[in-house]
Amino acid sequence: MCKTIKPALSIAVVAALAVLGSACGADPEGAATALTAEEPGAFSDQVRLEPEMAKVAAVIKQKRAALRNIEGRKGILAEERLYSLFDEELIIRDFFQDRRGGFFLDVGCAWPVRASNTYYLEKHLGWKGIGIDALAGYAPGWKEKRPGSRFFSYLVTDQSNIKETFFMAPNPGLSSTDRELASGKTFGTDVAPEEVQIETITLDDLLDREGVTKIDLLSMDIEGHEPKALAGFDIGRFQPELVIVEGQVIAESEHKVRAYFEEHGYELIEKYQPFDSVNRYFERKGP
Repeated sequence: MCKTIKPALSIAVVAALAVLGSACGADPEGAATALTAEEPGAFSDQVRLEPEMAKVAAVIKQKRAALRNIEGRKGILAEERLYSLFDEELIIRDFFQDRRGGFFLDVGCAWPVRASNTYYLEKHLGWKGIGIDALAGYAPGWKEKRPGSRFFSYLVTDQSNIKETFFMAPNPGLSSTDRELASGKTFGTDVAPEEVQIETITLDDLLDREGVTKIDLLSMDIEGHEPKALAGFDIGRFQPELVIVEGQVIAESEHKVRAYFEEHGYELIEKYQPFDSVNRYFERKGP
């Protein structure tokens, strides 16, 4: 799924990310726009530069540079990111101090490499995990490039084994359970999403089915659908040490997400907020 940017980023950057397929595949260095299919129903991990996107890419690059120049970076946080859109992978690495062999759950995982929060963990630190996305077109890429992970295509929500409406945008990165978000209106664009029916699953049911009893990292990026997905997740049973959740453009969703974690003994990690204006990071409270 795409990286929906909260108003903490400038309006110009928000609009730029939307034009570039929102934040999903937008990489200023590689400069992204349209995605081309490797095969029918598959979403390519490769992107190409359109000349009219040069200014947009420059805006995003400036925003990244501004975040990089924030004081207080040291150790892993001072390194250069390799795969994530912003510095998500550096923050995750810093939290775990490059611990090897963990297990992640990547909800709304989208592409296997580009803009991935978990690819570094798998490729460089030997982590394993589960990637899940409503769009099955990502499956071929995950099969090819993420041998240590299992990919599943479901709509994660608070019920399993039913079909729910999902809006697939012409650029998959804008797809959402919300028609308006999928149309891009939130970001100043207006496309016509395709209405499709996707089989649902709860995280509890998926993890139980796959024999998972503990996860170290939960990464969730599902376009405002986070409250319903969390309603089907027994966080007390699986006890992720770190949770990264996309900041919500809808205030009500933001409140629900924060309330969920507070009620379940998690607290916002304030020290990471200056380095990432897109996501929220939560950890279990100490005894």
